Amino acid sequence: MAGDWFQALVLEQQEDGATKATLKELSPDTLPDGDVDIAVAYSSLNYKDGLAVTGEGRIIRSFPFVPGIDLAGTVLRSESPDYRPGDRVILTGWGIGERHWGGFAQRARVRSEWLVPLPAGLDLRGAMALGTAGFTAMLAVMALEQYGLAPDEREVVVTGAAGGLGSIAVALLAAGGHNVVASSGRAEAHAYLSDLGARQIIDRGVLSAPSKRPMESERWAGAVDTVGGETLAGLLRSMSYQSAIAVCGLAGGHELHTTVYPLILRGVSLLGIDSVMCPQERRRAAWARLAQQMPGHLMDSISQVVPLREVPALSRAILAGQVRGRIVVDVNA
Repeated sequence: MAGDWFQALVLEQQEDGATKATLKELSPDTLPDGDVDIAVAYSSLNYKDGLAVTGEGRIIRSFPFVPGIDLAGTVLRSESPDYRPGDRVILTGWGIGERHWGGFAQRARVRSEWLVPLPAGLDLRGAMALGTAGFTAMLAVMALEQYGLAPDEREVVVTGAAGGLGSIAVALLAAGGHNVVASSGRAEAHAYLSDLGARQIIDRGVLSAPSKRPMESERWAGAVDTVGGETLAGLLRSMSYQSAIAVCGLAGGHELHTTVYPLILRGVSLLGIDSVMCPQERRRAAWARLAQQMPGHLMDSISQVVPLREVPALSRAILAGQVRGRIVVDVNA
């Protein structure tokens, strides 16, 4: 950075209501309130970021605005006793990139209680190869484990498996010894999903196909659902007795048309996964487990690094389902 000025991707609203994303040089005086300043090294591109940058999701309500729901970097200034200059930190959730300026910038000013220290075993780039997607995937795995899911030969399915969250969920479950089935609509992703540890890949249409039956044959011992809509309804019909679905996405729709039969006759549970307001203790535990359990060789295979200037084009691609795995954004490139 030249002097104190820094580069950021700034969203502005046009007269016709459209959102325009432009790279700009900003002064630190423009940053929002917060007790910690961070030199951002990396961010990442998520589906929610795609909605914000393109304006399709109407996520951003005040302009100008710096999006990016993830960031990892080094503390520059701190008024908090919990952090000192030089500390490496991660920030996901808490409304950054939605209500508070986010990570698509070389500098950020945030509240210290939102931060997580970078755990041993992760570097800043690796933290953003995981980002909100990896953090949410680990929360989903932890919820299924707490419900009682244990490694055996019963099948555990991950929907939207070629996406960022789904990819990491497949890798985590496979590394934990589970028999993972990956559901995806992308035939070209089969080899990729097998490399992540999926023992079988099924077309997404298998789960989303309409049915007049309230329940189908029992198959799944557990599930991580990133899709919602008809896919989640199909999952419910085919879950095994006393099983659970970790629900953490709505790429396929926010409505759920189903019956209560799987819930009251098979004891199936829906476990809602929220990564935005997740309490600090659980947040740190999830990141510690990610650092320990995410196979290091898979971090590179699930991610690619791009410069900040490519975010607008990639935002359109991620909404069109054309992005596989994780996009790490180097804000200094």
